[in-house]
Amino acid sequence: MPLEKARITQMIPAGPDIKVLFNPTEYRVSKSNQFAEVAIPGLGAPMLQFGHGNAQTLSMQLFFDTYDPQAPPTVDSRYKKDQDVRVLTRQVTRLLEINADLHAPPIIQFSWGKFVFEGVLQQADVRFSLFLPSGVPVRATVDVTIKQYYDGHKETGMLQSANYAKQHVVLPGDTLPGIAAKLYNDPAKWRHIADANRLDNPLALEPGRVLLIPAIE
Repeated sequence: MPLEKARITQMIPAGPDIKVLFNPTEYRVSKSNQFAEVAIPGLGAPMLQFGHGNAQTLSMQLFFDTYDPQAPPTVDSRYKKDQDVRVLTRQVTRLLEINADLHAPPIIQFSWGKFVFEGVLQQADVRFSLFLPSGVPVRATVDVTIKQYYDGHKETGMLQSANYAKQHVVLPGDTLPGIAAKLYNDPAKWRHIADANRLDNPLALEPGRVLLIPAIE
């Protein structure tokens, strides 16, 4: 049975898969909740009141190596043609960049076998540990942290009217291109939402506002 490789897929907007060269030796999934302490006179300790849940995080270390120890032991010819390992590490670190359509980093998915985790790349720490005589790095590790992507619709609800036009409750961090990407599968269709709601400034969305999401034929 062939070894299954882990991969990172750019989901929104759609982009190329990143197949890891070496599967991680371990990964860690973390989840926490936020509580407020309520001090009551006469009690030995404050009571805890649940505030909200925090997003899950997935963290791991990815290994990249372009060094070729089997090549003849001569200067630079000992290494693969594409010896600069930064060509590979940039595939990961570019996922931190702001997408022009979303006005936010892309939404990604890490998958390895039956394990699937959707989120955004929160942090990537790159460490280079092997170099050519010219100073070009050929070995690197990247410590990545992916924060869970959670749109809150299970709690806030996705309302739908009788004419099948949807309504969307604006959440903190929402943008029109991001909403269009989720509901139309196309961030470029954000103007339909802006026109239907008479938004003079589509970048200024107030959390809690209910937007009409018109049907597009």
